Amino acid sequence: MINAIIVDDEIHCTEVLELLVQKHCPQVRILEVCHSVSEAEKALSKHEVQLVFLDIEMPHFSGFDLLERLSSINFELIFTTSYDHYAIKAIRFSALDYLLKPIDREELQAAVTRAEQRIQPTLPKQFEILLQQLRQPAAPIQHIALPTMEGLQMVQVSSIVSCTSRSNYTIIGLKDGQKLVVSRTLKDMEALLSDHQFLRVHHSHLVNLNEVRKYLKGEGGVLVMSDGSSVDVSRSRKESLLRQLQSFR
Repeated sequence: MINAIIVDDEIHCTEVLELLVQKHCPQVRILEVCHSVSEAEKALSKHEVQLVFLDIEMPHFSGFDLLERLSSINFELIFTTSYDHYAIKAIRFSALDYLLKPIDREELQAAVTRAEQRIQPTLPKQFEILLQQLRQPAAPIQHIALPTMEGLQMVQVSSIVSCTSRSNYTIIGLKDGQKLVVSRTLKDMEALLSDHQFLRVHHSHLVNLNEVRKYLKGEGGVLVMSDGSSVDVSRSRKESLLRQLQSFR
């Protein structure tokens, strides 16, 4: 059984979430429902909590303020939020989980299942990545947390050469020759890296334009990357790539 608390200032939201958890996530026991950061601090000091459903937008203090006030974070987090571009992007870069309001039953079950599989303290580096983006949303993110089979791996964005789709997974090629199998789709990686000079050149390939060493002509063409690998370019994306390379250089 997973001991959990809900932190949200909106009573109707906590009632709906508690009902959904009780009905569809029998492995979770809600110990307390907190409507403020101070209530949440008391609950966390009183109970051994393994999972926190945390609202981001609250008056006076936000969910992120709560996390900054804690001396340690030894529980899994599932953020609950209305759409906020910067907050969601920060959460995704840190490989933490979130649910958009109104909360969908299937998304809730999936998030709880992921939390159940990894019940472990949030890594300090994850939290650091999250807060960096929230404090300076316009600043480029230097590191990304990548969920691999062995656990989370923190990687410098600039060290990524290419990303290759493998069904619901992505193979990340790094400058040092490492290949990471990441449990994120290529579409997810494209959304995260599009502001970092990465370009989708094929339905199966995303590349770091900084690491392109040569373009070989062909129907679509082939890119030779800094690690020596070759990446096919689809015919439909060829013109866009060439424009980007010419303006980029």
